[in-house]
Amino acid sequence: MKILIAYATTDGQTRKIARYCADYLVDHGHTVELITARDAAPLDLTRFDRAVLAGSIHAGGFQKDLHDLAEAHAAELSQKDAIFLAVSLTAAGTDADDWKGLRKCIARFEDETEWVPARVVHVAGAFRFSEYDFFRAWAMRRIAAERDETVDTHADKEYTDWDALAAEMDRLVA
Repeated sequence: MKILIAYATTDGQTRKIARYCADYLVDHGHTVELITARDAAPLDLTRFDRAVLAGSIHAGGFQKDLHDLAEAHAAELSQKDAIFLAVSLTAAGTDADDWKGLRKCIARFEDETEWVPARVVHVAGAFRFSEYDFFRAWAMRRIAAERDETVDTHADKEYTDWDALAAEMDRLVA
């Protein structure tokens, strides 16, 4: 099966997740084209049997490049059983209000792009303090404190469930 994986990343965790998915699928005999959402915009999606779009939520929305890709290819993506990997720290938690906000972000993305994914997969992200500037680190410490999460600002903390992600890739090609 030939699969497109297009992603947009802010701090690098979504790129790591997309790379993991690509490697997993290749290791299981599939052909994968891994590309940034910006570079994927002009692609002919008819070349692919399936597609995975991945992006992370920051400040209540997904990256513009991912939004533009989904909007430009909404009809084609709908024909591919394309899935959406929505990366967030919320996916690592259980707070009902946070999940309500996450569902609103997904609904807004679908409304604006007119692409309704075959499946939305929520993937827990990471605190990537090694990638943050001073202000971003301050904001992320504050987010962690609001959730009673203790973080070491000198180390990254990853929440991604790699086994669950592998199971989703198996489901994609089943």
